[in-house]
Order: sequence, then C-alpha cells, then structure tokens
Amino acid sequence: MVTASTLLGVAMDGLAFGVFLALLGVGITLVFGLGEVLNLAIGTFAVLAVLVATLAVNSGMGLVVAGAVALVAVALFGLVVDRTILSLVYRSDGEERILLGIFTTLGLTVFLDGVLINYFPSRYTLPLDVGTVSVGGAALTGSSLIIVAIGTVVLAVLFGFLRGTFLGKATRTVFQDERGARLVGVNPRRIRTLIFVLSAAVAGLGGLVFAAGSAVAVSNGFEFTTFALIISIVGGVRSLVGAISAGVFLGLVNQFANFFVGSYVATIILFATAIVVLLFRPEAIS
Repeated sequence: MVTASTLLGVAMDGLAFGVFLALLGVGITLVFGLGEVLNLAIGTFAVLAVLVATLAVNSGMGLVVAGAVALVAVALFGLVVDRTILSLVYRSDGEERILLGIFTTLGLTVFLDGVLINYFPSRYTLPLDVGTVSVGGAALTGSSLIIVAIGTVVLAVLFGFLRGTFLGKATRTVFQDERGARLVGVNPRRIRTLIFVLSAAVAGLGGLVFAAGSAVAVSNGFEFTTFALIISIVGGVRSLVGAISAGVFLGLVNQFANFFVGSYVATIILFATAIVVLLFRPEAIS
C-alpha cells in the first residue's frame, strides 16, 4: 500500500533529481542565451567534475574539499575551451555560429570521451553518507535533502549575481542588446568567457549532485547533454527561470514514474512529457 509518507519521500528524491536537471539546463541556457552557442559538451563537463572529485577523494581529500577542487578544475578547463575552440566559433554570426558551435562542441565531446574511457573505464560514485531524516513520519533520504539545499543556494546565488552585481547586469545587457552593451562600454566577449566558465562550474556541480546518489561513467556524458537540451528547450531556451522550472517538474515526473512503473518506462514518460509540454506550449522553443 502506498502511503502519504512514502509519496513524500519519492517527492523529495524527485526534487533532488530535478535540481540535477535544473543545473544542467541552466548551464546550457546561459551559454546559448548569451552567445548562441549550443554547448553539446555540457554533459562531459559534468562527468569531468565527478572524475576529478573521485581522484581527489582517492588521494585522501575530504568529500567537500574534493568537490571544490573538481569545480575549480572544471571551471579552468572551461576557460581553456572558451579561449581556444570557442574563439573560432564567436567569429561567425547567426545560424553559422549555431551550427559551428554544435559541431565544435560535439567534436570536443567525442574526443574527450575517447580519451577518458581509457583511463576511467569504471563507474564512480560520491555518496553522501548521511542516512535518512524523519519528517512527519516520512523517512526522507538525507542526501536528497542536502542536494536540494545546495541546489537552492547555488541557484539563488546565481540569480543574485545576475540581478545585483555590475557583472551580472552587464551580462543581462548583452543578453538583451549586444550592440547597446558595446555602446555603454561592455565587452561582450569577456562576458561570454565569464558565463561559459560559470556554466561549466554549474554543470560540474550537477555531475557531483548526480554522483551523490548514482554511479557515473564516462558514457553518461551524452545522456547528461540530452537531459540538458530537453530542460533548456522545455524551459524556453533563453529563460533561466524556465530551465529551473522545467528541471524540477520533469525531475518529479521522472521519479514518480520510476517509483510506479520502473526506470525504463520512466525514461519514456520523461521524454513523452517533454513532447506534450512543447505541443501545448510551442512558444517554449522560440
């Protein structure tokens, strides 16, 4: 018999998965909304964070320190990618930039997957050993509570940065009117670099969040990128609020479907739900 306390536990796990999806969606939305580059390497950034954190933990670091090291490493790698590969992409405009960005980042993903699979052939986890927490008679997974709390704080800080700081306001200016931003002294290329590095770190955090409850392999990078694309499209492509809302909603849908009908069917339901949303809300892809 399914009880209310059981459903509450499922909902909390769904929120945790939704935080993971929202982080991936925000990571891809930031870069596309600002520079019209569809970063198909976003899932690989998430996997890289897990691999670096695993190496750090194996070397004797605590989990929190290892996570911080992983995020810094992924952010630095994002900086290298932005200043090299993406510099070529940003020289073009319009549809040419979008297509070049797709092929460039896809090529980067294929290359990295081919290299990493030779050194990291296993599956890796970063479990949060915090047990369960009893709330109103419901046993909630402690790791899910921590993930939801971390995700909420990070996303709140991100919004605070975009709305309350000079760099954040400059970023929003480039989002809305790049030519106008140039006229008031904002350098769009530097802003894009900042945002790409930030998106890499956000995706890396998403990978760490996922690894707290599930095993991650190099091959999961493509799956993570697929999730990011779904969330970004359903959320409106350029809307951070939309990406977060879509991530949380689809995370809950996936978890409840997984609970009632199993993981394989849950994945089908996840995709079907995204399609239905787009059918009834076609402006999401505009």
